[in-house]
Amino acid sequence: MLQSGFFDLDNRYHKLNERDPLISLNNLIDWEQFRYSLNIIREKERKSNAGRKPYDVVLMFKTLVLQHLYNLSDDEVEYQIRDRYSFCRFLGLSPEELIPDAKTIWLFKEQLVKCDLMKRLFNDFNEQLADQGYKAQKGQIVDASFVDVPKQRNSRAENVEIKEGKIPQRFEENPNIKSQKDMDARWTKKNEETHFGYKNHVTVDNAQKLIRDYEVTSAEVHDSQVFIEILAENTSSDVWADSAYQSENTEISLAAMGMRSHVHKKGKKNKPLSEHSKKANTRRSRVRARVEHVFGSMTNEQGGCSGQVKTNSFLRGFLQLMDSLKFHR
Repeated sequence: MLQSGFFDLDNRYHKLNERDPLISLNNLIDWEQFRYSLNIIREKERKSNAGRKPYDVVLMFKTLVLQHLYNLSDDEVEYQIRDRYSFCRFLGLSPEELIPDAKTIWLFKEQLVKCDLMKRLFNDFNEQLADQGYKAQKGQIVDASFVDVPKQRNSRAENVEIKEGKIPQRFEENPNIKSQKDMDARWTKKNEETHFGYKNHVTVDNAQKLIRDYEVTSAEVHDSQVFIEILAENTSSDVWADSAYQSENTEISLAAMGMRSHVHKKGKKNKPLSEHSKKANTRRSRVRARVEHVFGSMTNEQGGCSGQVKTNSFLRGFLQLMDSLKFHR
């Protein structure tokens, strides 16, 4: 068996470096820019100096990025950090250092939600892109998609309490049961299909097809209810959306904001669309198709509790913005 020397090992690492996309991410992203926002978590949870020092917030944030990039569960990402040199290097961990376990990773995601930090972090990175010249342009496209989660096995009485915003007594008495229950997911029906879970509402930049703002609601919330609030800054006032957003109030609101509406028209009972309106809808559809790839990447994702769904939505938009920076360099 041939013996390897120092230069053989050095050459091996050099070859790994050439094909490691995580090195490119570390070179492209100023991770320290997120520290100020992330430190809010530690300010709220740290009541004394007793106990073990918590993991660095930027390290934990980058762990979530790894998890979403490689579609890993909490347990899987813990194992992969232990096993993969490239993951440790991305996180800045040496072999002898402790790594966050699955429970710590799960708790960090929940803390992001409780501290309401996802939008703030998302905006931090949008600002980083804008500083480098990547602004939202050519208008925006608004759409929504369901995120189905595992169905709950509750009694009818418990479901009534949940809909009223109450926590059933059985859940309160048993923390293990409570931790497994999703109190925010809801049922809805659309086009004869039944969904239980949440809905992702996004606005996508028409020029680069990137999520510029988003909102996560329970599944029964109608698309139009969050339409105006997720509209993002753009160099153009054009707004595209499907017929679910069509209403007199929508048109009035867009006009008041100085926006140009390209919302799909829909026919009414005994008053079908004219040929002119049908052709206009066809033109709008060509632009709206640009948003479809955003939702295409969502179909294989698992749901989870509301905190996990919201964190996944944030990370999806965040990683798309990172792709923008990577491919435009």
